Amino acid sequence: MASIAGNSGNEAALARQAALLAQEPGEDRAMANAIRALAIDAVEAAKSGHPGMPMGMADAATALYRKFLKFDAAAPDWFDRDRFVLSAGHGSMLLYALLHLTGHEGMGIEQLKSFRQLHSPAAGHPEYGEHPGIEMTTGPLGQGFATSVGMALAERMLAAKFGKSLVDHRTWVIAGDGCLQEGVSHEAAALAGHLKLNKLTVLWDDNSISIDGATSMSTSEDTLKRFSAYGWATKRIDGHNVEELTAALAFAQKSSKPTIIACKTIIGFGAPTKAGTAGVHGSALGGAEAEGAKKALGWNHLPFVVPEEIYTPWREAGARGGAARRAWLKRLAKHPMRAEFERVMAGKLPEGWAEAMSAYKASLAESKPKLATRQSSQKALEVLVGALPELVGGSADLTGSNLTLIKGMGDVLPGEYGGRYIYYGIREFGMAAAMNGIALHGGLIPYGGTFFVFSDYMRPAIRLAALMHTRAIHVLTHDSIGLGEDGPTHQPIEHLASLRAMPNLLVLRPADAIETAEAWEIAIKNAKGPSLLVLSRQAVPAIRDAANGNKTARGAYVIAEANGKRAATIIATGTEVSLAIAAKKTLAAQGIEVAVVSAPCFELFAQQSAEYQKEVLGDAPRIGVEAASGFGWERWLGADGIFIGMTGFGASAPAEILYEHFGITEAAIVAAVKKEGN
Repeated sequence: MASIAGNSGNEAALARQAALLAQEPGEDRAMANAIRALAIDAVEAAKSGHPGMPMGMADAATALYRKFLKFDAAAPDWFDRDRFVLSAGHGSMLLYALLHLTGHEGMGIEQLKSFRQLHSPAAGHPEYGEHPGIEMTTGPLGQGFATSVGMALAERMLAAKFGKSLVDHRTWVIAGDGCLQEGVSHEAAALAGHLKLNKLTVLWDDNSISIDGATSMSTSEDTLKRFSAYGWATKRIDGHNVEELTAALAFAQKSSKPTIIACKTIIGFGAPTKAGTAGVHGSALGGAEAEGAKKALGWNHLPFVVPEEIYTPWREAGARGGAARRAWLKRLAKHPMRAEFERVMAGKLPEGWAEAMSAYKASLAESKPKLATRQSSQKALEVLVGALPELVGGSADLTGSNLTLIKGMGDVLPGEYGGRYIYYGIREFGMAAAMNGIALHGGLIPYGGTFFVFSDYMRPAIRLAALMHTRAIHVLTHDSIGLGEDGPTHQPIEHLASLRAMPNLLVLRPADAIETAEAWEIAIKNAKGPSLLVLSRQAVPAIRDAANGNKTARGAYVIAEANGKRAATIIATGTEVSLAIAAKKTLAAQGIEVAVVSAPCFELFAQQSAEYQKEVLGDAPRIGVEAASGFGWERWLGADGIFIGMTGFGASAPAEILYEHFGITEAAIVAAVKKEGN
């Protein structure tokens, strides 16, 4: 057994490599060697990186880009292009080399020379937005795979709406052993197989090596049998044989199922001593090994030099999709749904949706319903689903609790993609990753529901959405100890604080039906990142009696001002705002005047001017109220403020008993105000 990160035990890999290198190299191998050489050079220049995967998968990537991937390097944002996701993001130089060789603007030799350096589009792992040819941020293994399921699903749903003449492309993935070991791959693969996403193909870099060494030290499963059980078509091939690669990719194109191709490769192909070992996984080859690799590959060129005879077929591959793109543009120009197609692809919201929401909020101000905010969310969705045809929903098996399904949406089912509601199953992480893929694909705005406590399972995908500035809307219900009898396992305590710590994420906890509608407006318009709607199980009274503008958009506002000088300012969120209002009335009857501030979104409040923050918070002592951990509240309460909330986990009992038990009550607020006044 090979030792951790060692170079021993690779005799079989070196023997196989020698046999392959002894074969007469064709044009495809020469093109692949350009990828290998650029990966070696860039990693050596940076003195860090992962050369092994690009060197091992260069042949597979060449076959894909040269003959199968539908793209036009001159127009990387062409909508009907195939999507390529490098799930094994540590092998980023594979993607950067492909973008360079195929002639993508903005990924020249100088960019490759700056690999892993500050402000380089060739970052250590692919970063969405750094170059238009990078479809998503990858690096956390398995997420590229899972996100690609959302991309493939979005393609099917949009094809059902606009027709094959406008939407007819595939999603291709390169994934490694690590991607397929991550639990999210199981969630995503099962969903893709169930939905029969036949235009999804995964090329598995089956090199049997991880950072620790041989994968045999940690796994012995039959991966292809697993995928077959999920409803995938499978192939096992020599990942260095162009004929087998070509046949397998052609097979995938004709498959009625999603397809995984196990490409048996040698990690670090060409390296004279380290090939087939963990030694080439995550560090530079080193001068002697790099020189030996190039010699073995027959690459007799200076660093970062690619001869013109190799550039030529690569540039031809980059231009191969130009004719298809021009034909597509002609079809688009004549298509009866052109205007709507261009609108949704541009991410422009339709006319009338804002007016519909304004009318709805006005009706709430008049009717003053007493509803759980999850119910208020459903009511808002009834308006939004009708006004926004690109809005698509779903839930992780909690549809009836999250209240995310609206009548008339239609179901997305295996082979039937005309609906707008997706049953993700109990796959919270897979759902969140797929939602990212739907959003990244373009043309749709995804929302998905689960219990707030299960955001723990989704956090990596939420974080990736925040990194990518991706619009994904999470409907997270049962938001506190107000969940009640299901007990502490289901009662989120620390979740608000931890998620508020995440950059570029809006955490919205509305207090009543109007604030919930406003939160939905904010989430729909927030095209620069994900939004979380944190909603109650239990009913709350209507607090707002006017619906002009969107007060939630400022993050916090005075919902009930003191009649005169403030003795204190009570700041609350969500269901606890009504407690604060009740406490204000009790205090007023005793001659003590306080202001109540509703703070549904800390992040938006933090963006306001210092003058506005001071106006809202005032100079009086401050009391914070939230049925959650108080971590982070000190920013708004100051050093002398009092926090009324949770200091530990919850318990199993009816909600009203729990609020009393944990001291989150009107009486506790009143007592805190009086204490601050002494």
